[in-house]
Amino acid sequence: MQFFKLFAVFSILTFLMFSCSFNHQNSSGSQRRQNFTRQEQHIMQAARGIISRAYFGTLITIDQNGNAKARLMEPFAPEKYFVIYLATNPKSRKVQEIQQNHQVTLHYIDEPRTGYVSLYGNIDIVTNDSIKKAHWKNGWERFYPNKSDGYMLLKFIPDYLEIISIRDSLTGDTNNWQPAKVIFFSSSK
Repeated sequence: MQFFKLFAVFSILTFLMFSCSFNHQNSSGSQRRQNFTRQEQHIMQAARGIISRAYFGTLITIDQNGNAKARLMEPFAPEKYFVIYLATNPKSRKVQEIQQNHQVTLHYIDEPRTGYVSLYGNIDIVTNDSIKKAHWKNGWERFYPNKSDGYMLLKFIPDYLEIISIRDSLTGDTNNWQPAKVIFFSSSK
Protein backbone atom coordinates (compact mmCIF):
# COMPACT_ATOMS: atom_id res chain seq x y z
CA MET A 1 0.00 0.00 0.00
CA GLN A 2 2.85 2.41 0.89
CA PHE A 3 4.40 1.78 -2.55
CA PHE A 4 1.20 2.85 -4.31
CA LYS A 5 0.97 6.05 -2.23
CA LEU A 6 4.56 6.95 -3.07
CA PHE A 7 3.98 6.10 -6.73
CA ALA A 8 0.85 8.29 -6.81
CA VAL A 9 2.68 11.24 -5.23
CA PHE A 10 5.62 10.78 -7.62
CA SER A 11 3.25 10.65 -10.61
CA ILE A 12 1.43 13.81 -9.57
CA LEU A 13 4.68 15.71 -8.97
CA THR A 14 6.09 14.56 -12.31
CA PHE A 15 2.92 15.66 -14.11
CA LEU A 16 3.02 19.08 -12.43
CA MET A 17 6.70 19.60 -13.27
CA PHE A 18 6.19 18.74 -16.94
CA SER A 19 2.97 20.69 -17.29
CA CYS A 20 4.55 23.77 -15.71
CA SER A 21 7.68 23.61 -17.85
CA PHE A 22 5.99 22.89 -21.18
CA ASN A 23 2.83 24.98 -20.85
CA HIS A 24 4.12 28.06 -19.07
CA GLN A 25 1.99 31.17 -19.10
CA ASN A 26 3.05 34.66 -18.24
CA SER A 27 1.14 36.93 -15.87
CA SER A 28 -1.27 38.05 -18.61
CA GLY A 29 -2.25 34.45 -19.44
CA SER A 30 -0.31 34.27 -22.71
CA GLN A 31 1.32 31.01 -23.80
CA ARG A 32 5.09 30.62 -24.20
CA ARG A 33 6.04 30.51 -27.88
CA GLN A 34 7.74 27.35 -29.10
CA ASN A 35 8.78 28.40 -32.62
CA PHE A 36 10.83 31.39 -33.70
CA THR A 37 11.70 32.74 -37.15
CA ARG A 38 15.27 32.65 -38.43
CA GLN A 39 15.54 36.39 -37.79
CA GLU A 40 14.34 35.93 -34.19
CA GLN A 41 16.84 33.09 -33.71
CA HIS A 42 19.59 35.41 -35.01
CA ILE A 43 18.45 38.11 -32.57
CA MET A 44 18.46 35.66 -29.65
CA GLN A 45 21.93 34.37 -30.56
CA ALA A 46 23.24 37.95 -30.70
CA ALA A 47 21.56 38.69 -27.34
CA ARG A 48 23.21 35.67 -25.72
CA GLY A 49 26.57 36.89 -27.05
CA ILE A 50 26.12 40.35 -25.55
CA ILE A 51 24.99 38.90 -22.21
CA SER A 52 28.00 36.58 -22.00
CA ARG A 53 30.44 39.37 -22.88
CA ALA A 54 28.82 41.83 -20.48
CA TYR A 55 28.93 39.44 -17.49
CA PHE A 56 27.23 42.02 -15.24
CA GLY A 57 23.67 43.19 -15.83
CA THR A 58 21.58 46.01 -14.44
CA LEU A 59 18.33 45.05 -12.71
CA ILE A 60 15.76 47.83 -12.82
CA THR A 61 12.85 47.75 -10.38
CA ILE A 62 10.13 50.26 -9.55
CA ASP A 63 9.90 51.65 -6.01
CA GLN A 64 6.74 52.56 -4.08
CA ASN A 65 6.84 56.10 -5.54
CA GLY A 66 7.00 54.86 -9.12
CA ASN A 67 10.70 55.67 -9.52
CA ALA A 68 12.99 53.32 -11.45
CA LYS A 69 15.85 51.92 -9.35
CA ALA A 70 18.88 50.38 -11.10
CA ARG A 71 21.36 47.96 -9.53
CA LEU A 72 24.43 46.29 -10.97
CA MET A 73 24.01 42.51 -10.59
CA GLU A 74 25.95 39.32 -11.33
CA PRO A 75 23.25 37.23 -13.01
CA PHE A 76 23.61 33.63 -14.07
CA ALA A 77 23.80 32.90 -17.79
CA PRO A 78 20.39 32.83 -19.47
CA GLU A 79 18.64 29.51 -19.65
CA LYS A 80 16.06 28.49 -22.25
CA TYR A 81 13.78 31.40 -23.24
CA PHE A 82 16.20 33.74 -21.45
CA VAL A 83 15.05 32.75 -17.97
CA ILE A 84 17.73 34.28 -15.74
CA TYR A 85 18.49 33.69 -12.07
CA LEU A 86 19.96 36.39 -9.83
CA ALA A 87 21.00 36.44 -6.18
CA THR A 88 20.49 39.11 -3.56
CA ASN A 89 20.30 39.84 0.13
CA PRO A 90 16.72 39.25 1.37
CA LYS A 91 16.92 42.53 3.32
CA SER A 92 17.71 44.63 0.24
CA ARG A 93 15.32 47.31 -0.99
CA LYS A 94 14.96 45.54 -4.32
CA VAL A 95 13.24 42.60 -2.58
CA GLN A 96 10.57 44.90 -1.11
CA GLU A 97 10.13 46.54 -4.52
CA ILE A 98 9.81 43.16 -6.25
CA GLN A 99 7.20 42.05 -3.71
CA GLN A 100 5.16 45.16 -4.59
CA ASN A 101 5.75 45.05 -8.35
CA HIS A 102 7.08 41.96 -10.14
CA GLN A 103 7.66 43.81 -13.43
CA VAL A 104 11.34 44.54 -13.95
CA THR A 105 13.89 45.20 -16.67
CA LEU A 106 17.23 43.45 -16.95
CA HIS A 107 19.72 45.40 -19.08
CA TYR A 108 23.14 44.38 -20.44
CA ILE A 109 25.55 46.61 -22.31
CA ASP A 110 28.13 45.43 -24.86
CA GLU A 111 30.31 48.48 -24.38
CA PRO A 112 33.27 47.73 -26.64
CA ARG A 113 31.00 46.75 -29.51
CA THR A 114 28.29 49.40 -29.20
CA GLY A 115 25.27 47.30 -28.34
CA TYR A 116 22.83 46.36 -25.63
CA VAL A 117 20.10 43.93 -24.69
CA SER A 118 17.09 44.87 -22.57
CA LEU A 119 14.81 42.13 -21.27
CA TYR A 120 11.37 43.06 -19.93
CA GLY A 121 9.36 40.72 -17.75
CA ASN A 122 8.55 39.49 -14.28
CA ILE A 123 10.72 38.35 -11.42
CA ASP A 124 9.84 36.08 -8.52
CA ILE A 125 11.49 34.94 -5.31
CA VAL A 126 12.64 31.30 -5.43
CA THR A 127 11.76 29.30 -2.33
CA ASN A 128 12.84 25.85 -3.57
CA ASP A 129 16.05 24.91 -1.72
CA SER A 130 17.36 22.56 -4.42
CA ILE A 131 17.04 25.30 -7.07
CA LYS A 132 18.78 27.74 -4.70
CA LYS A 133 21.64 25.26 -4.15
CA ALA A 134 22.01 24.75 -7.91
CA HIS A 135 22.36 28.51 -8.40
CA TRP A 136 25.32 29.35 -6.23
CA LYS A 137 28.65 30.75 -7.41
CA ASN A 138 31.97 30.03 -5.76
CA GLY A 139 33.24 33.19 -4.09
CA TRP A 140 29.81 34.37 -3.01
CA GLU A 141 30.58 33.34 0.56
CA ARG A 142 32.02 36.81 1.17
CA PHE A 143 28.72 38.43 0.12
CA TYR A 144 26.47 35.83 1.74
CA PRO A 145 28.30 34.51 4.83
CA ASN A 146 25.01 33.21 6.24
CA LYS A 147 23.89 31.29 3.16
CA SER A 148 20.72 29.88 4.73
CA ASP A 149 19.25 33.24 5.82
CA GLY A 150 21.26 35.85 3.94
CA TYR A 151 21.01 34.54 0.37
CA MET A 152 17.89 34.94 -1.75
CA LEU A 153 17.48 33.67 -5.29
CA LEU A 154 15.36 35.51 -7.87
CA LYS A 155 13.99 34.06 -11.11
CA PHE A 156 13.45 36.44 -14.02
CA ILE A 157 11.11 35.35 -16.84
CA PRO A 158 11.14 37.78 -19.78
CA ASP A 159 8.09 38.62 -21.85
CA TYR A 160 10.30 40.07 -24.60
CA LEU A 161 13.76 41.39 -25.38
CA GLU A 162 15.06 44.32 -27.38
CA ILE A 163 18.53 44.56 -28.85
CA ILE A 164 20.89 46.84 -30.70
CA SER A 165 24.07 45.16 -31.92
CA ILE A 166 26.20 46.79 -34.60
CA ARG A 167 28.36 43.65 -34.72
CA ASP A 168 25.34 41.49 -35.61
CA SER A 169 23.79 44.02 -38.04
CA LEU A 170 20.90 44.67 -35.64
CA THR A 171 20.84 48.44 -35.81
CA GLY A 172 17.12 49.03 -35.32
CA ASP A 173 14.70 51.07 -37.36
CA THR A 174 16.47 54.05 -38.96
CA ASN A 175 13.33 56.21 -38.69
CA ASN A 176 12.25 55.81 -35.07
CA TRP A 177 15.28 53.93 -33.65
CA GLN A 178 13.07 51.03 -32.51
CA PRO A 179 15.44 48.15 -31.64
CA ALA A 180 15.07 44.58 -32.92
CA LYS A 181 12.64 42.64 -30.73
CA VAL A 182 11.72 39.05 -29.82
CA ILE A 183 8.47 38.32 -27.98
CA PHE A 184 8.53 35.11 -25.91
CA PHE A 185 4.78 34.76 -25.33
CA SER A 186 1.92 34.67 -27.78
CA SER A 187 -1.48 36.01 -26.92
CA SER A 188 -3.96 33.36 -25.78
CA LYS A 189 -6.81 35.39 -27.24
